[in-house]
Amino acid sequence: MTTNNNLKEKILTHLTDNANISYSAERLAHQLGMNDADQFTPIVQALAQLEREKKVKVTEKGEFEAIIKQQPLVGTFHGNDKGFGFVDYDPDLPDMYINPDHTLHALNGDTVEVKVLRPAKPGSDQGPEGQVTRIVEHKYEQMVGEFKQETVGNYIGEILLKDKKLSQYHFYVTDKGLKPLDGQVVTATIETYPSDEAPQVLTGAVTEVIGDKDEPGIDIMSVIYAHDVPHEFPKEVMEQANKIPLQVLPEEKKGREDITDQPLVTIDAIESKDLDDAVVAWKMDNGHYHLGVHIADVSHYVKPGTPLDREAFKRGTSVYLTDRVVPMLPKRLSNGICSLNPGEERLAMSCEMEIDEQGHIVNHRIFPSVMKSHARMTYKAVNRILESHDAKTIKQYEDLVPMFETMGEIHKLLLKNRKKRGAIDFEAPEAKIIVDDKGHPTDIQLRERGLSERMIESFMLAANETVAEHYFKEHVPFLYRIHETPDNDRVKSFVDFLSVFGINVHGDIKNVKPKMLQKVLKDVAGTPEEQMVQVMLLRSMQQAKYSDEELGHFGLGAKYYTHFTSPIRRYPDDTVHRLIKWYDKHGKNEAAKDHWRDKLPEIAEHTSVTERRGIDTERDVDSMKKAEYMEDHVGETFDAVVSSVMKFGLFVELPNTVEGLIHISVMNDDYYEYSEKHLALIGRRSHRIFQIGQPIKVKLIRADKDLREVDFELVNPESAPKTKIRVPHNDEYRGRGRGRNGRSNNNSRRENNNGSHYRNTQGKWRRSHQENGRQNNRQINRGQTRHHNNSRDQENVRRHH
Repeated sequence: MTTNNNLKEKILTHLTDNANISYSAERLAHQLGMNDADQFTPIVQALAQLEREKKVKVTEKGEFEAIIKQQPLVGTFHGNDKGFGFVDYDPDLPDMYINPDHTLHALNGDTVEVKVLRPAKPGSDQGPEGQVTRIVEHKYEQMVGEFKQETVGNYIGEILLKDKKLSQYHFYVTDKGLKPLDGQVVTATIETYPSDEAPQVLTGAVTEVIGDKDEPGIDIMSVIYAHDVPHEFPKEVMEQANKIPLQVLPEEKKGREDITDQPLVTIDAIESKDLDDAVVAWKMDNGHYHLGVHIADVSHYVKPGTPLDREAFKRGTSVYLTDRVVPMLPKRLSNGICSLNPGEERLAMSCEMEIDEQGHIVNHRIFPSVMKSHARMTYKAVNRILESHDAKTIKQYEDLVPMFETMGEIHKLLLKNRKKRGAIDFEAPEAKIIVDDKGHPTDIQLRERGLSERMIESFMLAANETVAEHYFKEHVPFLYRIHETPDNDRVKSFVDFLSVFGINVHGDIKNVKPKMLQKVLKDVAGTPEEQMVQVMLLRSMQQAKYSDEELGHFGLGAKYYTHFTSPIRRYPDDTVHRLIKWYDKHGKNEAAKDHWRDKLPEIAEHTSVTERRGIDTERDVDSMKKAEYMEDHVGETFDAVVSSVMKFGLFVELPNTVEGLIHISVMNDDYYEYSEKHLALIGRRSHRIFQIGQPIKVKLIRADKDLREVDFELVNPESAPKTKIRVPHNDEYRGRGRGRNGRSNNNSRRENNNGSHYRNTQGKWRRSHQENGRQNNRQINRGQTRHHNNSRDQENVRRHH
């Protein structure tokens, strides 16, 4: 029987591997190398059994082929508030349209199984139509919202759901949980989801009262709860943290190099409290430079398997919000023993580098140390020394000024070397939202990014690359930060887009290199097309993530990259420190390597997920606070730039980084048609054109904090440039369904079924059009250096590689 089963498996494997080919029994025997007469009968018998088991079938020619069961398509359901939706099941294929009768009552964000009802139209960008057959996993396990006390049948009240994608649903509260007061913001577990019997109803019990809706800070707490971000440390975690000494003990210094005599300094934002990196530099006798990057040794205090470690892994990252931080570690560590406060001995992990006159790192050492910061410097102070040459500040820090000047020289060498290899630097404005003591936004300020910020960025990049290269060449399991080469199709689309504007990409686009794209940005720098090209380039990029495989960092043009420099706020950095110490203690034999080999993929996957969760939370709080700020400015006029063009209107960005929508229904001066090729809206009569990067004047007509929406209208549309481009009347995107002045009067399925590139629903695009570009920017750049209390925007947008 075993022999027969082996033969059946052998036959089935061959037929499956050649699924598009049918075989006669004779040909199959030949393919399997079983040409003897006495081997033929068992083959025939095995084929007969496989046919009865419905694993193979007989064709019209009397030949055999494997029955390939189609794997179910699984993807994410993106619901529309009108009932229909789309399923994103393949990044390279158009989304599948799901009409309201075929959603199986899936909620926005659910993971679903789908089957195709109508395939995509060949030669058209109209995607396939399908049906949800099973909800694999619900996105929502709990809801957050304002409780409205009202007896409805057996329910004690209702939670008001403010998410536009959930606006058609009612969430009724059972009496099984807490009994909140009217107007309190609560969380509730979901007991029942929408069904055929109650298609627009969810029910559940209140598990926690967050606070009163008008209480300061409750709005941000609601977002934290909505994203299920862990924000309260369990008792056992705090107990462990409180037992950790506040000073370095003598026995903890054993086996560590004492570098307390070196003039190390920290350079951070003025409001930073978690100081996790210190730097030192000097000119060497051989003409080279010494650069020391010394990082807080969090791994000494957070041991594997302890409550502190389990909680840090669960959180994965600190989350930096407008007026608060949700830290990865308790303050006793993050602001205390792990923070490199001036004049205090601290345990560190050190990376010392020798850098030659060309900016190459020619020597390095990685080791545990005991250090002491000699000064707590701020970016502003160092900029006053290096850029403004402020006499008062220079006098105040006269002993350190020569070192800062040396650091400036090292930075220029490192930067020149990075640019030479093709590192892509995305310039984007960075904002800080200022709030009053009640949490209400009073201003949005643009951050300055001076020489000191760029200098520290260079030093952290150098250390991260050095550590990654060192352990890659040791051939040991390690944790890397990767940013893969852009997908060929996306690169081609980007190149095609550039060609419309007469911009050329030099080189083989099938083998794209960072330097090719760097040159594009350089060529358009200072031109009206600069922002448009930058946005489209970002959309063509992959997302950065963690991996146990070193695949390089495309955006940085780096062959080797990891995260070593921010262990207070990122779990991957803490893991890297553990790996360094593990191999130093246990060697690099197979037993030592086996200890980590199976653990790293899980750490990489989990921390990539928690990073995305943090980004989403930060983005939602930002957009909420920006909308709240704009509520005080309705009716005012602003300068703006077009940041994205959709067939239903223009997304625009103000100089303070606030983004909003000009819906096509308020563009009343003409009938505007969408040209996908040019990513533009073009007036049919006036031939006015609106494209990405175009400066315009806008008037704020609506801002809604709860929905995180900001709406504008054009001021003086007649000042827009004119074009000779004509949109053919059979253009798929010519404005179908709009009235005489472009007003939308048709919410039909066809209007919204144009594939995955646009998602084709205003609500989704209003909240996520940045995810095609700006979130890629955050992911590409995320973690390039470090992230301090209120410098989140700088990290998100620029410094997170």
